[in-house]
Amino acid sequence: MRKKRKWSITPYLFIAPQLILFIIFFLIPAVVGIFAAFSKWNIYTDAAPIFNGLENFRQILTDSATSYYTMFRNGMSNTVHFVLISVPLCILVPLFMAVILSFKPWGHKFFQALFYLPNIFSISTVVLVWYYVYNRNEGLINNFLTGLLGKVVDINWLSEQPFAWTAIVIITVWWCLGGNLVIYLAAINGIPKDVMEAADIDGAGPFKRFLKITLPGIMPQISYTLILTTIGQFNLYGQSLMLTAGGPNNSTYTMMMYIRELAFGSSSVAGIAASMALMVGAVMIVVSLILNKLTAQKD
Repeated sequence: MRKKRKWSITPYLFIAPQLILFIIFFLIPAVVGIFAAFSKWNIYTDAAPIFNGLENFRQILTDSATSYYTMFRNGMSNTVHFVLISVPLCILVPLFMAVILSFKPWGHKFFQALFYLPNIFSISTVVLVWYYVYNRNEGLINNFLTGLLGKVVDINWLSEQPFAWTAIVIITVWWCLGGNLVIYLAAINGIPKDVMEAADIDGAGPFKRFLKITLPGIMPQISYTLILTTIGQFNLYGQSLMLTAGGPNNSTYTMMMYIRELAFGSSSVAGIAASMALMVGAVMIVVSLILNKLTAQKD
Protein backbone atom coordinates (compact mmCIF):
# COMPACT_ATOMS: atom_id res chain seq x y z
CA MET A 1 0.00 0.00 0.00
CA ARG A 2 1.40 3.37 -1.01
CA LYS A 3 2.20 5.86 1.68
CA LYS A 4 0.32 9.10 1.50
CA ARG A 5 2.70 11.79 0.27
CA LYS A 6 3.18 14.59 2.76
CA TRP A 7 2.02 17.98 1.50
CA SER A 8 4.82 20.50 1.07
CA ILE A 9 4.75 24.17 0.25
CA THR A 10 8.20 24.08 -1.40
CA PRO A 11 7.05 23.32 -4.99
CA TYR A 12 4.55 26.17 -4.82
CA LEU A 13 7.26 28.59 -3.72
CA PHE A 14 9.19 27.80 -6.91
CA ILE A 15 6.25 28.66 -9.17
CA ALA A 16 4.99 31.55 -7.02
CA PRO A 17 6.95 34.35 -8.79
CA GLN A 18 5.74 33.31 -12.24
CA LEU A 19 2.21 32.74 -10.95
CA ILE A 20 2.09 36.17 -9.29
CA LEU A 21 3.31 37.89 -12.46
CA PHE A 22 0.78 35.95 -14.54
CA ILE A 23 -2.08 36.95 -12.24
CA ILE A 24 -1.06 40.63 -12.00
CA PHE A 25 -0.08 41.31 -15.62
CA PHE A 26 -2.34 38.91 -17.53
CA LEU A 27 -5.24 37.38 -15.63
CA ILE A 28 -6.46 40.49 -13.81
CA PRO A 29 -6.14 42.80 -16.88
CA ALA A 30 -7.91 40.19 -19.01
CA VAL A 31 -10.84 39.92 -16.59
CA VAL A 32 -11.07 43.71 -16.24
CA GLY A 33 -10.90 44.13 -20.02
CA ILE A 34 -13.69 41.62 -20.63
CA PHE A 35 -15.87 43.32 -17.99
CA ALA A 36 -15.09 46.76 -19.48
CA ALA A 37 -16.22 45.57 -22.92
CA PHE A 38 -19.73 45.23 -21.53
CA SER A 39 -19.64 48.51 -19.60
CA LYS A 40 -19.73 52.26 -20.03
CA TRP A 41 -16.54 53.52 -18.46
CA ASN A 42 -14.49 56.71 -18.39
CA ILE A 43 -11.19 55.89 -16.68
CA TYR A 44 -10.51 59.57 -15.95
CA THR A 45 -13.48 59.93 -13.61
CA ASP A 46 -14.19 58.48 -10.19
CA ALA A 47 -17.46 56.99 -11.42
CA ALA A 48 -17.61 53.21 -11.42
CA PRO A 49 -18.13 51.37 -14.73
CA ILE A 50 -21.81 50.97 -15.62
CA PHE A 51 -22.79 47.61 -17.08
CA ASN A 52 -24.59 48.14 -20.41
CA GLY A 53 -24.67 44.65 -21.90
CA LEU A 54 -24.03 44.44 -25.63
CA GLU A 55 -24.49 48.15 -26.29
CA ASN A 56 -20.78 48.71 -27.04
CA PHE A 57 -20.78 45.90 -29.58
CA ARG A 58 -23.98 47.20 -31.17
CA GLN A 59 -22.36 50.60 -31.68
CA ILE A 60 -19.13 49.34 -33.24
CA LEU A 61 -20.72 46.62 -35.37
CA THR A 62 -24.13 47.86 -36.53
CA ASP A 63 -24.72 51.53 -35.67
CA SER A 64 -23.41 53.39 -38.73
CA ALA A 65 -24.50 56.71 -37.20
CA THR A 66 -21.73 56.57 -34.59
CA SER A 67 -18.09 57.41 -35.14
CA TYR A 68 -17.11 54.19 -33.35
CA TYR A 69 -18.63 52.16 -36.17
CA THR A 70 -16.49 54.05 -38.71
CA MET A 71 -13.39 53.71 -36.54
CA PHE A 72 -13.84 49.97 -36.15
CA ARG A 73 -14.45 49.37 -39.85
CA ASN A 74 -11.53 51.55 -40.94
CA GLY A 75 -9.16 50.19 -38.29
CA MET A 76 -10.03 46.56 -38.97
CA SER A 77 -9.84 47.06 -42.73
CA ASN A 78 -6.40 48.68 -42.51
CA THR A 79 -5.13 46.04 -40.08
CA VAL A 80 -6.33 43.11 -42.21
CA HIS A 81 -4.87 44.81 -45.30
CA PHE A 82 -1.50 44.99 -43.56
CA VAL A 83 -1.69 41.40 -42.29
CA LEU A 84 -2.46 40.01 -45.76
CA ILE A 85 0.57 41.79 -47.25
CA SER A 86 3.15 41.51 -44.49
CA VAL A 87 2.62 37.98 -43.13
CA PRO A 88 3.46 36.12 -46.38
CA LEU A 89 6.59 38.26 -46.77
CA CYS A 90 7.60 37.68 -43.13
CA ILE A 91 7.41 33.93 -43.80
CA LEU A 92 8.73 33.59 -47.35
CA VAL A 93 11.67 36.02 -47.18
CA PRO A 94 13.33 34.46 -44.09
CA LEU A 95 12.53 30.96 -45.44
CA PHE A 96 14.33 31.76 -48.70
CA MET A 97 17.31 33.20 -46.81
CA ALA A 98 17.41 30.20 -44.47
CA VAL A 99 17.55 27.82 -47.43
CA ILE A 100 20.44 29.81 -48.93
CA LEU A 101 22.32 29.94 -45.62
CA SER A 102 21.77 26.20 -45.05
CA PHE A 103 24.22 25.54 -47.91
CA LYS A 104 26.81 27.31 -45.72
CA PRO A 105 28.21 29.79 -48.25
CA TRP A 106 31.22 31.92 -47.42
CA GLY A 107 30.45 34.22 -44.48
CA HIS A 108 27.16 32.49 -43.61
CA LYS A 109 27.68 33.00 -39.87
CA PHE A 110 28.25 36.71 -40.37
CA PHE A 111 25.14 37.10 -42.53
CA GLN A 112 23.08 35.07 -40.08
CA ALA A 113 24.06 37.45 -37.29
CA LEU A 114 23.54 40.46 -39.57
CA PHE A 115 20.02 39.41 -40.54
CA TYR A 116 19.12 38.72 -36.91
CA LEU A 117 20.44 42.07 -35.65
CA PRO A 118 17.28 44.18 -36.35
CA ASN A 119 15.26 41.75 -34.22
CA ILE A 120 16.95 42.94 -31.03
CA PHE A 121 16.08 46.63 -31.58
CA SER A 122 12.96 48.27 -30.20
CA ILE A 123 10.36 49.41 -32.71
CA SER A 124 11.04 53.07 -31.84
CA THR A 125 14.71 52.63 -32.78
CA VAL A 126 13.82 50.84 -36.00
CA VAL A 127 11.30 53.49 -37.06
CA LEU A 128 13.69 56.33 -36.21
CA VAL A 129 16.37 54.85 -38.46
CA TRP A 130 13.98 54.20 -41.35
CA TYR A 131 12.35 57.61 -40.99
CA TYR A 132 15.55 59.20 -42.27
CA VAL A 133 15.83 56.59 -45.00
CA TYR A 134 12.35 57.54 -46.24
CA ASN A 135 12.71 61.29 -45.67
CA ARG A 136 11.37 63.13 -48.73
CA ASN A 137 14.18 65.69 -49.00
CA GLU A 138 17.24 64.19 -47.33
CA GLY A 139 16.30 60.50 -47.35
CA LEU A 140 18.63 57.79 -48.61
CA ILE A 141 16.13 56.24 -51.05
CA ASN A 142 15.15 59.42 -52.91
CA ASN A 143 18.78 60.57 -53.13
CA PHE A 144 19.89 57.15 -54.37
CA LEU A 145 17.17 57.05 -57.03
CA THR A 146 18.02 60.62 -58.06
CA GLY A 147 21.66 59.68 -58.60
CA LEU A 148 20.76 56.43 -60.35
CA LEU A 149 18.20 57.90 -62.76
CA GLY A 150 19.92 61.20 -63.33
CA LYS A 151 16.81 63.23 -62.49
CA VAL A 152 15.18 64.46 -59.32
CA VAL A 153 13.05 61.79 -57.62
CA ASP A 154 10.56 63.30 -55.21
CA ILE A 155 8.54 60.43 -53.73
CA ASN A 156 6.60 61.29 -50.60
CA TRP A 157 7.03 57.91 -48.95
CA LEU A 158 5.20 58.70 -45.73
CA SER A 159 2.29 60.86 -46.88
CA GLU A 160 1.04 59.23 -50.08
CA GLN A 161 -0.38 55.83 -50.94
CA PRO A 162 0.68 53.21 -51.85
CA PHE A 163 4.08 54.41 -50.64
CA ALA A 164 3.03 54.73 -46.98
CA TRP A 165 1.95 51.09 -46.74
CA THR A 166 5.02 50.03 -48.74
CA ALA A 167 7.27 51.80 -46.24
CA ILE A 168 5.55 50.21 -43.24
CA VAL A 169 5.65 46.71 -44.74
CA ILE A 170 9.35 46.97 -45.64
CA ILE A 171 10.21 48.12 -42.11
CA THR A 172 8.16 45.32 -40.56
CA VAL A 173 9.70 42.59 -42.72
CA TRP A 174 13.22 43.93 -42.02
CA TRP A 175 12.50 44.05 -38.29
CA CYS A 176 10.90 40.58 -38.05
CA LEU A 177 13.25 38.81 -40.45
CA GLY A 178 15.82 37.52 -37.97
CA GLY A 179 13.56 35.63 -35.58
CA ASN A 180 11.89 33.48 -38.23
CA LEU A 181 15.20 33.04 -40.07
CA VAL A 182 16.89 31.48 -37.04
CA ILE A 183 13.94 29.12 -36.46
CA TYR A 184 13.90 27.96 -40.10
CA LEU A 185 17.65 27.56 -40.25
CA ALA A 186 17.68 25.41 -37.12
CA ALA A 187 14.82 23.30 -38.52
CA ILE A 188 16.57 22.79 -41.87
CA ASN A 189 19.82 21.84 -40.17
CA GLY A 190 17.86 19.28 -38.13
CA ILE A 191 16.81 17.32 -41.21
CA PRO A 192 18.89 14.08 -41.36
CA LYS A 193 21.76 14.38 -43.83
CA ASP A 194 21.38 10.78 -44.99
CA VAL A 195 17.85 11.53 -46.24
CA MET A 196 19.13 14.42 -48.35
CA GLU A 197 22.03 12.34 -49.63
CA ALA A 198 19.70 9.47 -50.58
CA ALA A 199 17.47 11.89 -52.50
CA ASP A 200 20.54 13.29 -54.25
CA ILE A 201 21.65 9.80 -55.27
CA ASP A 202 18.15 9.10 -56.63
CA GLY A 203 18.53 12.11 -58.92
CA ALA A 204 16.37 14.63 -57.09
CA GLY A 205 17.42 18.19 -57.84
CA PRO A 206 17.62 21.02 -55.27
CA PHE A 207 14.09 22.25 -56.00
CA LYS A 208 12.56 18.77 -55.72
CA ARG A 209 14.50 18.07 -52.50
CA PHE A 210 13.14 21.29 -51.06
CA LEU A 211 9.52 20.46 -51.96
CA LYS A 212 9.59 16.78 -50.99
CA ILE A 213 11.98 16.73 -48.02
CA THR A 214 12.85 20.15 -46.63
CA LEU A 215 9.40 21.76 -46.71
CA PRO A 216 7.54 18.83 -45.07
CA GLY A 217 10.37 18.48 -42.56
CA ILE A 218 10.09 22.07 -41.32
CA MET A 219 6.29 22.39 -41.58
CA PRO A 220 5.80 22.41 -37.77
CA GLN A 221 8.16 25.39 -37.52
CA ILE A 222 6.42 27.14 -40.42
CA SER A 223 3.04 26.59 -38.73
CA TYR A 224 4.41 27.98 -35.46
CA THR A 225 5.93 31.09 -37.02
CA LEU A 226 2.91 31.66 -39.27
CA ILE A 227 0.54 31.80 -36.30
CA LEU A 228 2.83 33.94 -34.14
CA THR A 229 3.63 36.30 -37.01
CA THR A 230 -0.06 36.72 -37.84
CA ILE A 231 -0.89 37.54 -34.22
CA GLY A 232 2.00 39.99 -34.08
CA GLN A 233 0.92 41.80 -37.25
CA PHE A 234 -2.64 42.17 -35.98
CA ASN A 235 -1.06 44.20 -33.19
CA LEU A 236 0.51 46.72 -35.57
CA TYR A 237 0.97 49.98 -33.68
CA GLY A 238 4.42 51.53 -33.45
CA GLN A 239 5.21 51.63 -37.17
CA SER A 240 2.01 53.43 -38.13
CA LEU A 241 2.03 55.73 -35.11
CA MET A 242 5.62 56.94 -35.44
CA LEU A 243 6.07 56.81 -39.19
CA THR A 244 2.80 58.03 -40.72
CA ALA A 245 0.65 58.97 -37.67
CA GLY A 246 -2.13 56.98 -39.32
CA GLY A 247 -2.06 59.03 -42.52
CA PRO A 248 -2.62 59.82 -45.24
CA ASN A 249 -6.35 60.28 -44.60
CA ASN A 250 -6.38 57.60 -41.87
CA SER A 251 -5.38 54.96 -44.43
CA THR A 252 -2.74 53.51 -42.07
CA TYR A 253 -4.72 54.04 -38.86
CA THR A 254 -4.84 50.58 -37.28
CA MET A 255 -7.07 48.94 -34.69
CA MET A 256 -4.45 49.26 -31.95
CA MET A 257 -4.20 53.00 -32.59
CA TYR A 258 -7.98 53.44 -32.35
CA ILE A 259 -8.14 51.32 -29.20
CA ARG A 260 -5.40 53.32 -27.52
CA GLU A 261 -6.97 56.64 -28.57
CA LEU A 262 -10.42 55.69 -27.30
CA ALA A 263 -9.21 54.24 -24.00
CA PHE A 264 -6.57 56.83 -23.09
CA GLY A 265 -7.46 59.85 -25.21
CA SER A 266 -8.73 63.18 -23.93
CA SER A 267 -12.27 61.80 -23.48
CA SER A 268 -11.95 58.18 -22.44
CA VAL A 269 -14.49 55.63 -23.65
CA ALA A 270 -12.73 52.59 -22.26
CA GLY A 271 -15.78 50.37 -22.73
CA ILE A 272 -15.83 50.94 -26.48
CA ALA A 273 -12.07 50.43 -26.65
CA ALA A 274 -12.33 47.18 -24.68
CA SER A 275 -15.11 45.89 -26.95
CA MET A 276 -12.95 46.63 -30.00
CA ALA A 277 -10.01 44.86 -28.36
CA LEU A 278 -12.22 41.86 -27.61
CA MET A 279 -13.36 41.70 -31.23
CA VAL A 280 -9.75 41.86 -32.46
CA GLY A 281 -8.82 39.12 -30.01
CA ALA A 282 -11.68 36.95 -31.26
CA VAL A 283 -10.57 37.46 -34.87
CA MET A 284 -6.99 36.51 -33.97
CA ILE A 285 -8.17 33.33 -32.23
CA VAL A 286 -10.32 32.30 -35.21
CA VAL A 287 -7.55 33.05 -37.71
CA SER A 288 -5.01 31.15 -35.60
CA LEU A 289 -7.27 28.10 -35.41
CA ILE A 290 -7.80 28.18 -39.18
CA LEU A 291 -4.07 28.50 -39.86
CA ASN A 292 -3.31 25.69 -37.42
CA LYS A 293 -5.85 23.48 -39.18
CA LEU A 294 -4.51 24.30 -42.64
CA THR A 295 -0.87 23.69 -41.72
CA ALA A 296 -1.41 20.66 -39.47
CA GLN A 297 0.41 17.57 -40.71
CA LYS A 298 -1.45 14.29 -41.03
CA ASP A 299 0.02 11.24 -39.34
